[in-house]
Amino acid sequence: MTEWWRGGVIYQIYPRSFQDSNGDGVGDLPGIINRLDHIASLGVDCIWLSPITQSPQDDMGYDVSDYREVDRLFGSLQDFDSLLDQAHARGLKVIMDQVVSHTSDRHPWFEESRLSRTNARADWYVWADPLPDGSPPNNWPAVFGGRAWEWNPTRGQYYLHNFLASQPDLNFHNTEVQEAVLDVMRFWLERGIDGFRLDTVNYYFHDSKLRSNPPNKLKNEHLPYAVNPYDMQEHLFSKSRPENLDFLRRVRALLNEFPGATSVGEVGDSHKSVQLMAQYTSGGDTLHMCYGFDFLGDEFTAAHFRSRIEQFFEIGPDGWPCWSFSNHDVPRHVTRWAPHSQSAAALARQSAALVLALRGSVCLYQGEELGLPETDLLFEELTDPRGIRFWPEDKGRDGCRTPMPWDAGEAPNGFTSGTPWLPVKYPQSALNVADQNADAGSTLAFYRTILAWRKTHPMLALGDIAFFDLAEPILAFRRSTDAGVMLCVFNLSADDHALAVTGLPPGTRLEPVSAGAVLHATKLQLGANGYAFIALPSASAAAFADLA
Repeated sequence: MTEWWRGGVIYQIYPRSFQDSNGDGVGDLPGIINRLDHIASLGVDCIWLSPITQSPQDDMGYDVSDYREVDRLFGSLQDFDSLLDQAHARGLKVIMDQVVSHTSDRHPWFEESRLSRTNARADWYVWADPLPDGSPPNNWPAVFGGRAWEWNPTRGQYYLHNFLASQPDLNFHNTEVQEAVLDVMRFWLERGIDGFRLDTVNYYFHDSKLRSNPPNKLKNEHLPYAVNPYDMQEHLFSKSRPENLDFLRRVRALLNEFPGATSVGEVGDSHKSVQLMAQYTSGGDTLHMCYGFDFLGDEFTAAHFRSRIEQFFEIGPDGWPCWSFSNHDVPRHVTRWAPHSQSAAALARQSAALVLALRGSVCLYQGEELGLPETDLLFEELTDPRGIRFWPEDKGRDGCRTPMPWDAGEAPNGFTSGTPWLPVKYPQSALNVADQNADAGSTLAFYRTILAWRKTHPMLALGDIAFFDLAEPILAFRRSTDAGVMLCVFNLSADDHALAVTGLPPGTRLEPVSAGAVLHATKLQLGANGYAFIALPSASAAAFADLA
């Protein structure tokens, strides 16, 4: 069977903010169904649904209270089945979030576990006795602030929560927990899902000795101090443990029972993200793909992109990455990388061209195709617990989660007939789908064009990658298969640059999706955020091509 996921393009939907169908201000599954034609028109291969399962919504669905039920906020299991059917009818695969490193504290498993030290699920979560002075067993902090341990007076013990106190961590050292998680995955696979995005996939196991983490020796280049104390540690013992690999093999074995099913793991580790991505996808018996946060930060240099990609394939030559520039956890890249651009539209298109040219699969986040910037929110408009706690140095994740603007005119632009759960503001409203559909020169039109063009050049999905040694801000590499070669050149700046070109076969031309680029016989000129795709007929022709 064809590995559709290898080199495929996944479109991430944040259901709360995609399309509301009932006027309550929150997006839902029927709303997604109503917008499937938009997604299909882009030319992507798959959609990823951020959490839709039952939840108190303390962390917007990443706190699950029932893994086998759709939260009524989003619809029903019948709506989910309809979404699957209608997506499949349009040639779209569907994967969904599986948040299994932790549950909600209102999940029946935890409600039973917290009652005593002897009940049937007493060891399903990570419990620990206090130190003699009553303090927690070690120094582990929580991602959202404070310590990662919460006291439970009924058991007289602390429980571990890497995120909110209402998100207790499951104990994966207990094989019964592993079986229960695999049963949840089987439930959705048997319902017809095409795979999973595995949230916080490197958080499943903790150090069984509960050893304290050492200090973080990596320097923060942007602030003289850490906004969040979590960043002051190297999380050597609280996550990314070696036991993870054996469980991921169990996940892969389950997925192998369902032809075509795939997995995308989210790796969150600032010290060894690329190493874990490679490790978790190598050997053919673990995950299919992983993504980290290396391209989801502020760095926008040729050296940064090149180093991460080369490092991944050096460590795991048979592994497979899934690259993304934006998602529901970070500020949108059009805003993050604005200092390196002349215009937001030029940066949006260059970013699309770049991520679609890298070796690996691609994840696009809803609104990228419109060139949406980060939404500037007031404190009183926030819902994200991280932003509320660390404002204003860290404004949280709400700014990238505001609703999709669909219709022309005033906000909320067809997202809802009611009041949206987060506001739609003018910079986003002005980039609505309807206006861009009517504009052949829009960012949306460009996304459709370049995604269609990429499908006609398989070396961009599956080919090898080799970088040219060029000075900043030029990033250039070859993508190649036996059938052909593509030279990909990007000016990662708002200034004009020129490169000397040698060895191109006579008649070589720029591919039409190139922008801000002029190719002469021996020179390539690139304007601000310009990029060039140069197709060569064979590997032998490419052997003589060079850039300087």
